[in-house]
Amino acid sequence: MTGLTFNRAGYRIVTDLPEGMRPWRDRPTAWENVSPSTGTYHLNADGVYLYYPTASSPGLDHPVGQAQFGLGCVTSYRAEADPARRAVFLTRAKAQAERLIARRTEARGAWWFPYGFDFTHTVHSGVSYTAPWYSGMAQGEVISLFVQLAGLDEVCDEDRDRYMAAAAGALASLQVADDGYPWAVNVDADGYVWIQEYPGADPGTGDYTYNGMVFAMFGLWDYVAATGDEDAAALYDGCATTLARYFPSLRNVRWYSHYCQTHRIPAPTYHQHHVRLYQQLHWQTGSADLADATDRLIDDVPAQGVGGTVQFAAGSHTLYRLDTAADGSWVEAKADAELERKTVTFSRSTQAPASMRRRIQGRGVYYRISAGTYSGWWVGESWTTAYLRGQYVPTVYRPARTVTFPGGGTTVDVFQVEADGTVSGIKTAVYWSPTDALVSRRAVVNGRAMYLITGGSLDGYWVPASAVTADASGPAAG
Repeated sequence: MTGLTFNRAGYRIVTDLPEGMRPWRDRPTAWENVSPSTGTYHLNADGVYLYYPTASSPGLDHPVGQAQFGLGCVTSYRAEADPARRAVFLTRAKAQAERLIARRTEARGAWWFPYGFDFTHTVHSGVSYTAPWYSGMAQGEVISLFVQLAGLDEVCDEDRDRYMAAAAGALASLQVADDGYPWAVNVDADGYVWIQEYPGADPGTGDYTYNGMVFAMFGLWDYVAATGDEDAAALYDGCATTLARYFPSLRNVRWYSHYCQTHRIPAPTYHQHHVRLYQQLHWQTGSADLADATDRLIDDVPAQGVGGTVQFAAGSHTLYRLDTAADGSWVEAKADAELERKTVTFSRSTQAPASMRRRIQGRGVYYRISAGTYSGWWVGESWTTAYLRGQYVPTVYRPARTVTFPGGGTTVDVFQVEADGTVSGIKTAVYWSPTDALVSRRAVVNGRAMYLITGGSLDGYWVPASAVTADASGPAAG
């Protein structure tokens, strides 16, 4: 790679992923959204996805929007059974690719895909551009679009060759340093490589945006899976090394993770993106440290679209009224301020429905009761006294991770738990020396984090995360 030397920890790309774990498969374009004709983003007469800042403005190129719309169409095309719909999805995806190819700029031995409008970030100072401008996120995402289109059987050989040539041209833009213009990749003072979603005006400057780099890495994964290219694999390794090194900066313990390295502003709308992106990085590399990062982000702020039945133990419980949106969601100006509290006592165990489970600002994870005498009140999660029955917010591991039971005769109870939270079996494990077990997933089970054991005499049992030590090593060996 031209002018680029950077730290590499040895992250290897796993190319034999199941279909559902491959890049962009989690972001299909719904049929009802395949032909948008109005709104800020919609199709022109040629089926190209364009940006319309005002109702009267001409359509402007948005490479990330075009790549993501096209990739969503490719994903839906693969899953669609109806031939007529499949044809539309493929036509839409190809229209985005053709537009990107036609509007490219060739410079520094690479293909660059310009944004057609001026842009100033309203939150992050220093991110301001006059069209045309370029983004490393876009450069990586168009690689995915070109490679994924080229891999479809229905694409003719001529188009397949053109798409792979376009992917190679885009890849070249991620292999030149920041010593010329345009640029999208730089190496920081400590030797870590970054694909910049928002490159700065000067070499080595930028927003150092986390999600933008991961989305660009998906293009590297696609290219390596299709071609085995060693330079693309090396850059992926370097980027994964960077993300592992700077995970403590991305993470904002017990609150929303940060959007970028430069500003370190909590990003409520991006936290769940970070969860999904780190999970995909784990799948793409098979590395336990990236799985562990996923789990930490889930623990910090779990997805809040979870409801169910709260099991209350007999005894006293403190309930809270909190200052939130009407549906219980967090509002920055309200900050989950406590409005009222009270203590209730139940003479026997009881249950109540909950509409939401989420992190409360400055507190733990709470449930919002949704019916009955205490509707609208919140109670803190505790697996012994108040917990949501069932299994929630799973992290799927591939490959399985290793957890270690303590030795010294320490007893550890493990559980068979049904989907509704019913405990159908309990075993007690006891080992005199530390003993490993494989686990295939992690979830919140009846109010506490647990790992699902796979294989051996404890197969199918959940072990509390607090009772074992999980591996969190770096790149997977071999």
